Amino acid sequence: MQLGTWVLHLVLIFSLLSQFSESVAESSSTPQGPICSEEDRASLLSFKASISQDTTQTLSTWTGRDCCDGGWEGVQCTSTGRVNVLQIQRPERDEETYMKGTLSPSLGNLHFLEVMIISGMKHITGPIPNSFSNLTHLTQLILDDNSIGGCIPPSLGRLSLLQSLSLTGNHLKGQIPPTFGGLRNLVQLNLARNFLTGPIPVSLKTLLNLQYLDLSYNLLSATIPDFVGEFKNLTYIDLSSNLLTGKIPVSLFGLVNLLDLSLSNNKLTGNIPDQVENLKSLTSLQLSANLLTGHIPLSISRLQNLWYLNVSRNCLSDPLPVIPTKGIPALLSIDLSYNNLSLGRVPDWIRSKQLKDVHLAGCKLKGDLPHFTRPDSLSSIDLSDNYLVDGISNFFTNMSSLQNVKLSNNQLRFDISEIKLPTDLSSMDLHANLLVGSLSTIINNRTSSTLEVIDVSNNFISGHIPGFVEGSSLKVLNVGSNNITGPIPVSVSNLIDLERLDISRNHVLGTIPSGLGQLLKLQWLDVSINGLTGQIPSSLSQLTGLKHANFRANRLCGEIPQTRPFNIFQPVAYAHNLCLCGKPLQPCKKQASMGQ
Repeated sequence: MQLGTWVLHLVLIFSLLSQFSESVAESSSTPQGPICSEEDRASLLSFKASISQDTTQTLSTWTGRDCCDGGWEGVQCTSTGRVNVLQIQRPERDEETYMKGTLSPSLGNLHFLEVMIISGMKHITGPIPNSFSNLTHLTQLILDDNSIGGCIPPSLGRLSLLQSLSLTGNHLKGQIPPTFGGLRNLVQLNLARNFLTGPIPVSLKTLLNLQYLDLSYNLLSATIPDFVGEFKNLTYIDLSSNLLTGKIPVSLFGLVNLLDLSLSNNKLTGNIPDQVENLKSLTSLQLSANLLTGHIPLSISRLQNLWYLNVSRNCLSDPLPVIPTKGIPALLSIDLSYNNLSLGRVPDWIRSKQLKDVHLAGCKLKGDLPHFTRPDSLSSIDLSDNYLVDGISNFFTNMSSLQNVKLSNNQLRFDISEIKLPTDLSSMDLHANLLVGSLSTIINNRTSSTLEVIDVSNNFISGHIPGFVEGSSLKVLNVGSNNITGPIPVSVSNLIDLERLDISRNHVLGTIPSGLGQLLKLQWLDVSINGLTGQIPSSLSQLTGLKHANFRANRLCGEIPQTRPFNIFQPVAYAHNLCLCGKPLQPCKKQASMGQ
């Protein structure tokens, strides 16, 4: 009996030893990662609960007990099992993915969090929780391109380790908190595309490590503070599209590391300072749409790295500086449009440079179109609103890279059917000139695959509207106010990308093709003041995105499509026809009799 008991004990011991050795082998072959903190897991799940819809499918991976096992998408942990990174971003150019909900205050309990990025979710609303001020280890707070509202919590100024703060593309209002002066480690501050008001706070002068400052597209007022010139590490400043006033501080021109300066679309006054030449590293200077006066300084020619210069829509006056041959050697794009400049002709130093973009609209240019020394480099030309009369015959010669051309509102007189367009041209605006001929050269098989915008309105073009082939890229077709005859071609249904169609004020006859109803992207339709007959096709009721339509002054008859938006357009859109009826006009007779 004793022997049997001893044998049984021996078997149990061997069994336990075997199990122990197996567990040791398992633990040595598959080392365990950190198990996530229960507090952090609860905080994440509370955020998940605050999101009512998630087409990114990110939060569907947040299952199981361990948020640190690598399975929770967008979550990273320290070696001790504390969440230190939360990164949720919409894939670039993916418009279908978003989250709908709010930012849960529970995220403020992730006490070891160093990086929080929740961007591009589009439908995350509500405020930034005050609890985020508890995230004292945070170095990056990126909440771009959501729909966050309310004011920016002043308590964020307590996040002293913060290096990047970006809240761009939300619905934030109120002032920039003065407490942000406490963010002395800040390298990047981006509050663009919100509704922020008031001045740029004086307290920000302590942010001496700042390299990137973007406050554009807000409602900021007052002057640009002098202290911005003390941020010696700055490489990027964008204060454009605000309500800033006063002069451009001379202190800005001591920022020798500055690459990009944009102050466009404000109410700035005074001159462009001569000290602009001190910005030795500058590559882009944008001062357009202000109230700047005086001359463009010659010192600008000493900027060796400047490739983009835009001073359009100001009150700058003659004379334009004569830039030396080797001046602004890197220049690729120049825009001097809509100032008080009377150039007469395009300056030689512009014509002779290898430029990509030349925009000289409203500069009182006269005579023939200019001849550029390096036409093959040109991508965009705008010479509209001048007094140019001729020179089209060889203007486009060798412009192999041209994509956009605007010659509108001049006095150009030529036969449009005789011009040879560059192969890759995508946008052509020749409206308000003295053009004659037919549309056959600009609307044909060769141009259909590249041309997206055609505006030849307000000319003397005649003939029929040519047929449209499949595969057309046209988004805008404006041939209004010409002498065009014949019908609207049935093949208009091939223009599936068309957003705007204007054939008004011509002599177009026949009926409106029912295939027009297939152009589901159409937002603007004007066929007014022609000789169109028949009905407005019921197929047009499919154009639910239409924002403007005009059928006035034709010979149309019958019932207006009784669906939105056709039945809620103003009555004037249907006036002066033979017998159109139905909302917004009088009921059709058949309807009226049935009602009786």
